Amino acid sequence: MGENVPVRCPACRRTHGYAPPVYPCPCGAPVVPPLLRGAPAEPITHRTWTDEWVTVRCGQCGRRDQWPQPELGCPCGTVLRVPVRPVTAVPQQPSPTAGSGPPGPPPASTASTTGVSTVPAHIPLPRTAAVPRPSFRPVTIRTARDAVTTAALYLRWLGFRDVVQPEDHSGTATGGGFGVDLRGPGLVAQVDPTTRPTSLRAVECLWLTGLAASATSVSFSLAGYEDRARARADRLRLPLFVMDLTGTPQPVNGAADELVARGA
Repeated sequence: MGENVPVRCPACRRTHGYAPPVYPCPCGAPVVPPLLRGAPAEPITHRTWTDEWVTVRCGQCGRRDQWPQPELGCPCGTVLRVPVRPVTAVPQQPSPTAGSGPPGPPPASTASTTGVSTVPAHIPLPRTAAVPRPSFRPVTIRTARDAVTTAALYLRWLGFRDVVQPEDHSGTATGGGFGVDLRGPGLVAQVDPTTRPTSLRAVECLWLTGLAASATSVSFSLAGYEDRARARADRLRLPLFVMDLTGTPQPVNGAADELVARGA
């Protein structure tokens, strides 16, 4: 965990100790979002894709990646967005004091001392270290077939083997149904290339298909997910990814974050 910082809720005026989450860089080094000390936390009243992610630079390899925006849930019911220092800003260096030794570790802030959990409100921390793998090379998406191809390449990048597309496309998501677009040993995946958010029914059908096949179910969508679909996927621990037209899948829930962190 990163350094504990005080975060004050503007709604109830309570101050909580918060430790930012640690994310796994592909180089294997831990990445901690640099919190902007002194900046007030903002209540979250409306969520957008841009506000859900923050760019963080790895101190080991210099790589910049998008990671979930740090958040803190206050007991009063307010969810706070914790400000992060932009990557273009110069990191603040502590001024050395004459005769002082190396700084000791920051005081621990735990749920038992503050009465508040320091775990982010909606995204769990990675449970395992990053699986060493090269950077994913996206494929520009122009057609529905490109979306399926990108999803297949991404699943292979995660470590799934022998990922193929079924010969019968009539019942698949790209064919207008709720079937499976990609299969592999222990894997079923659905790719929704439409301009409508993926529905609750599509997520439930995919989960049932994976359950019947004793396989991991993974969903990809170009237009995101309905609120009910995302909530159900969170309860079912079904990984959800979104893809932009550059062909770069991004995790949108905790199950997807964990899949990226541990690999297949």
